[in-house]
Amino acid sequence: MAELLWSLQDSQIVARFQRRCGLFPALDEGPQENGAGVPQDATRGSEIGHRPAANVKGGAEPPNGLRRAASPQAYVQKYIVKNYFYYYLFRFSAALGQEVFYITFLPFTHWNIDPYLSRRLVMIWVLVMYVGQVTKDILKWPRPSSPPVVKLEKRVIAEFGMPSTHAMAATAISFTLLISTMDRYQYPFALGLTMAVVFSGLVCLSRLYTGMHTVLDVLGGVLITVFLIVLTYPAWTLIDCLDSASPLFPVCVLVVPFFLCYNYPVSDYYSPTRADTTTILAAGAGVAIGFWINHFFQLVSKPAESLPVIQNIPPLTTDMLVLGLTKFIVGIVLILLVRQLVQNLSLQVLYSWFKVVTRNKEARRRLEIEVPYKFVTYTSVGICATTFVPMLHRFLGLL
Repeated sequence: MAELLWSLQDSQIVARFQRRCGLFPALDEGPQENGAGVPQDATRGSEIGHRPAANVKGGAEPPNGLRRAASPQAYVQKYIVKNYFYYYLFRFSAALGQEVFYITFLPFTHWNIDPYLSRRLVMIWVLVMYVGQVTKDILKWPRPSSPPVVKLEKRVIAEFGMPSTHAMAATAISFTLLISTMDRYQYPFALGLTMAVVFSGLVCLSRLYTGMHTVLDVLGGVLITVFLIVLTYPAWTLIDCLDSASPLFPVCVLVVPFFLCYNYPVSDYYSPTRADTTTILAAGAGVAIGFWINHFFQLVSKPAESLPVIQNIPPLTTDMLVLGLTKFIVGIVLILLVRQLVQNLSLQVLYSWFKVVTRNKEARRRLEIEVPYKFVTYTSVGICATTFVPMLHRFLGLL
């Protein structure tokens, strides 16, 4: 078993997968190795250049368990694309596990499909992502070595690898959606299962294609998520009752996540992991408070119960599509405005409090500044998405 696990952590497996999908380092003569490429002259004009992600003085491996991404070998080197179908497929699939997907899909589900589903999705997503992020910084397993792997993403290259939070989020969202809808809407279960498997599978494979995770990272992320879903499923009905909790509920929802963010495991050097974790927990806290506000002050109608089964999903019409897009655009614009306003105000207050120069962008990375401003900003975003956006929709006659 130990040998099997060790083999699944081998960077060569990731590199071979990339070559078979038509992704090669610029200096790699790989097509002759595995027959997965095309004639060399077909690659002319296909190079897409990237600079090194990091550089460290000296050639030794960094001490104290630092990630290989910080070593001289861990470059996002130039690469050649020989199969653009796989390139765009997996780059798009990788985006399904990033902030751009969460900030669009989750609000869209709330505003246009079913608040009941969005509430479950957000809560499970927050739990899974927090466990994944903390596990990364506890285990401190490095990402695949480069070379031989080609790394296509620079932002998260400083993070650890195990487990893949992309794989965890994709598995959590797709299968939570499947479990929550199979007793609520009438549709072929095989179709829903197929869509869940395809969605999560594409995101998982994209982590190999982009060179950001080993096979073991991806499998570990999927298995951890399955365990968390099975473990928490009996308590899912409690999520549906959070909006009717006591007046002390918002206090707990704010204090506990903020405490977890402020006491996030210390890394040997800065990475975006703590900031991302704060964003996720704050957004989840904001959503929970938003639902509580809606119920406590009776601002919007309460989401329907999970039963009985809705016999037919309404057909998608042009009017419904236009209405949905209008609600989405109005909501996203308001969210972006709130995020920018609250972020600027919170940073100004914190800079003034800690006597930091406003133009010092590095100051944002300090614990006492990064966590509070991220937490306040995205808690406000969560409240806005679940409370103020529906109120605006009602005011504009979109409900």
